[in-house]
Amino acid sequence: MVPGLLKGLITTARTALRPTHTAEYPDVAPALPPRSRGVIALLEENCTSCMLCARECPDWCIYIDSHKETIPATTEGGRDRQRNVLDRFAIDFSLCMYCGICIEVCPFDALHWSPQFEYAEVSILDLLHEKGRLGDWMATVPPPPALDERAAEPAEVAAANKPARGTGLVGGGGGPGPRAPRTVRPRVATAPTPEAEPTASPGPAPAPGAEHAAAPPAPDGDDV
Repeated sequence: MVPGLLKGLITTARTALRPTHTAEYPDVAPALPPRSRGVIALLEENCTSCMLCARECPDWCIYIDSHKETIPATTEGGRDRQRNVLDRFAIDFSLCMYCGICIEVCPFDALHWSPQFEYAEVSILDLLHEKGRLGDWMATVPPPPALDERAAEPAEVAAANKPARGTGLVGGGGGPGPRAPRTVRPRVATAPTPEAEPTASPGPAPAPGAEHAAAPPAPDGDDV
C-alpha cells in the first residue's frame, strides 16, 4: 500500500511542476492553426453569380439572387454586353457542414476561409448571415502562404510579364519595334562533286547451259 501511495504522490508532483495548457478563454484568445476552418468570408466584387457554390453544396445552405444589367458598347458599332449583379448572398451556418466544397469550386476566389469562430447566436434562425456580414469577415482572412522558391512561375504571371509583340497590323497592339541587325554568315566555297555514272542493274542470272545454245540461223538472200 505504501509503495502505491508514494508512486501516486510522485506522479502528482511531476504533473504539478509542468506548465499548464489551459487557455483562459475568453480572456485569452486561443492560438489557432493557420488552416483552421472558422467561417466562410465573401469577397463580393469577385462574385459573378455563377451559382457553382450553391449547386455543389451538399447541404444546400447557400442562397444567391442576382439580376442582369446591360453594359453599353465602348466602341462604335460594338454590341452591348450583359453582366450579373449580385443582389443576395447568404449562408445558413446552422446547416453548413464546413466541408469547404464551395470555396474549392469557386472559379474567381470569391469565398475564403476565415479563422473567426465567435459568431454564436441565441436563436438558430440568426445563423443565416447575409453578404454584408460575410463581407465583414474578409478582414480576418489570413494572407495566402508564400510560393516555393523552387516552384515554376505560374502561367498567369508569365503571360502578364511577357512583353507585347507588335504585329504591324491595325489594332495589333502597337507597331513593330526596332529590329536587331541581321548577321550574314559567309558561305564556304566547296568543290563540285562529280556525278556518279549510272550503273546498270544486274539482270537475272543465265540458266545453266545457256552460253552453249546455238544462235538463230541468218536469213538467206533469196528471202530478202
